[in-house]
Amino acid sequence: MLHMTRLTTISLTFVLLLLAVSSIPVDIQATPASYERTPSQWTGGLVIDHNCINLTLIPQNWIDAAQQGVKVHYAHTSHGGQIVTGLDRLNNVNSSYAISLNHNALPTDDDALCILDGNPPETYVTPDLYWQTSDGLALTQKTLNDNPAITMSMWSWCTQLYYYTAEQTQEYLDAMASLEAANPDVTFVYMTCNAQATGEDGYNRWLRNNMIRQYCTENNKVLFDFADLDCWSNGEHSTYTYEVNGTTYTIPVEHEDFHGDQAGHTTFTSCEQKGRAFWWLVAKLAGWDAPTTTSTSGTTTTTTPTGQQTTGTEPPAPILTTESFTILAAIGVVVAIVLIIKRAQ
Repeated sequence: MLHMTRLTTISLTFVLLLLAVSSIPVDIQATPASYERTPSQWTGGLVIDHNCINLTLIPQNWIDAAQQGVKVHYAHTSHGGQIVTGLDRLNNVNSSYAISLNHNALPTDDDALCILDGNPPETYVTPDLYWQTSDGLALTQKTLNDNPAITMSMWSWCTQLYYYTAEQTQEYLDAMASLEAANPDVTFVYMTCNAQATGEDGYNRWLRNNMIRQYCTENNKVLFDFADLDCWSNGEHSTYTYEVNGTTYTIPVEHEDFHGDQAGHTTFTSCEQKGRAFWWLVAKLAGWDAPTTTSTSGTTTTTTPTGQQTTGTEPPAPILTTESFTILAAIGVVVAIVLIIKRAQ
């Protein structure tokens, strides 16, 4: 009877130990085993904007997954270079956000986000060299054919939407759709034009940007909202008013914090903000399920499916990982078995 009591006590002790350990917070979000090359689809579109700039919300395993699985083709002129500058500056501060760029072919680094920067042999890529002409479309297709590992492609506006008509903007949307149809394994990322212009030019680019936004949300596209990122700084939204035929419009415009010419016609701070948003983009493309948070600015409050942590502290780090818990549980089992054997002898 005493022998059985001791065994029962040992068993109960072991069970209580496991219950106590299981109550400790565990990080159960594991890095995906592999990246599946299928075009990303989101109901209502995936919009990357000022709500997507908090890097602390992206788990490191999803940064790693993006570096391993998302292969980027990015064509642009000077304004679009802001993203590249931002990514480079983030990399210089924290090597976890490593990038590898090449102008002639897609890099092959395993531990960095690989980016083909340009549309070979072109490095300054205007609309006619990516989507606007048959030669441009052919050049883009050749880049994709020559670099079959590419999983996403995007092209950045300069100032064209300051003066483009709705018909010309529709040509851009149609051209992107044709590239999507020809390359079903590549995610094409749409973009809005920078928000630096005011007056009539600013009004026109606002209309054209909204046209692109509407198309992307109605057709489940991926949009990098460059203009929106221009207009927000530290939770403040910058706007100006413009009157058309007796109606006054409030139009978003580049925040004064970003008035400068340190890189790509703006400040390093603006570049870094766009770089952080770009990491959010590639993490989402890699499969990360971004948190839903409430962001508040001025007198308005909006709940977004992407989230920007604007108040409070960073989420607590897990005390124990899944791997650590498994090891600890295995050790507990071995110890319990040894104790039982000794008691039985």
